[in-house]
Amino acid sequence: MLRWPAALLGLGLLVTGCGHGQAQGPALSPQAQARAYLDGNQPEEALKLLRELHARTPDDVDVARALTEAQVKAGRADAWAEELRQAIAKNERAVDQYMLGLTLFSRARDAGAPTVAAFERAIALSPTTAEFHYRLGVARLESEQYAAALGPLRKAVELAPERAGWKLPLAKALARTGDAPGAVEALGTVVRGKPTPSEVATARALMNQLADPFQGFPKAAEGKLEEGMRYLHELDAPQHALIAFEEILHDYPDLAVVHALLGLAYQRLDDAGRAVDEFKQAIERAPQDGKNQLYLGELYLSRQRTDAARAAFERAVALNPLLELAWFRLGDLRLESRDLATAKEAFQVAVTLTPDSAPARGKLSLVYQLEGDFAAAQRELKYVADKDPENTEFALRLGLLYTEEAQKARRPEERQKAASEAERWLGKVLETQPDNAVASKALQVLKGQ
Repeated sequence: MLRWPAALLGLGLLVTGCGHGQAQGPALSPQAQARAYLDGNQPEEALKLLRELHARTPDDVDVARALTEAQVKAGRADAWAEELRQAIAKNERAVDQYMLGLTLFSRARDAGAPTVAAFERAIALSPTTAEFHYRLGVARLESEQYAAALGPLRKAVELAPERAGWKLPLAKALARTGDAPGAVEALGTVVRGKPTPSEVATARALMNQLADPFQGFPKAAEGKLEEGMRYLHELDAPQHALIAFEEILHDYPDLAVVHALLGLAYQRLDDAGRAVDEFKQAIERAPQDGKNQLYLGELYLSRQRTDAARAAFERAVALNPLLELAWFRLGDLRLESRDLATAKEAFQVAVTLTPDSAPARGKLSLVYQLEGDFAAAQRELKYVADKDPENTEFALRLGLLYTEEAQKARRPEERQKAASEAERWLGKVLETQPDNAVASKALQVLKGQ
């Protein structure tokens, strides 16, 4: 069973204020301070703030959720559930039923029917609150009531379409009820919605289950498959790999994954015609597998057939939105045609899926630069420069970017600030590459302003 991020399963994060603030300085709002206490495992301190906040804003769902999280972390789940039941008996309110549902969900013995009943009652009292539908859907999902989870999860994303991460449990419910295309579509929305690293990991695990090319692979052919893959990937002997894969296909001609591997072997041997034929046979036998489209797109791209490559990459991400290489290739092709909006989306997804990818961040930075968004371009380059201080290429790009910003700045203080940063980054380049003509020329331009 997939492991789901805590925010999906029950006591989610307090999302008003700064979700990851540190408990320091007067600038923190009460919500952010409470979050800092919770993250620092100081629930009693958080409770002091959250009880007061809840008293002032009793219908604030985010505060209610954080208050319940603090109660549970403080070991007061039983007492808090009883307190909520007494409040409900006196004056039933939707938020109290919601908090009761969250509390019950935190206890294994009550995570089924009692939790569902509380969330259902919260929805009855406030049918347009998306959070209540979402929590009911997650509770049913974790009780393996997959079909029953679909309704509330769909309603939740309908009421709050901006919450892309909520489509993760919806994707799982769709997958478990046999709607693989619907699940893939939901995952596509997730990756475009700037998910957290934990959400990406969950999405990738689910996608891998949906698109497992070896599912149902005949055991009798496993030994020969391992032999062929070893020749192809470890020993760099594609000719021997061909023999192994062809032996498998002699007995099992409809194995899509073996056709794909055979195509990769032919590609390694620079036999593009046979490679294309094998990739197309793999696609015919497994039309839902986006990786086969990726392989075909890569081959087309290597032969400068850019239109065919673009179409293949588009099909690849439609079938498997977790393929970061396909997104990167799409971004490159769209950038070449100066379609900046779609190039930016593709590179943003590639960065989301592989945050430490210097090529993806570099290309995304270039798109921002072409759009005139210097701050965003600098942010992407600095991420790589901070991770890899020895990366001279990105230091040079930062220096050139700040140089361009200095040249285009209208106010003297902005020009001076950008020029100072440009000199700093260009200086770093020249420290390691004193003969770098590009950095030297940029410095001359700055001094001549």
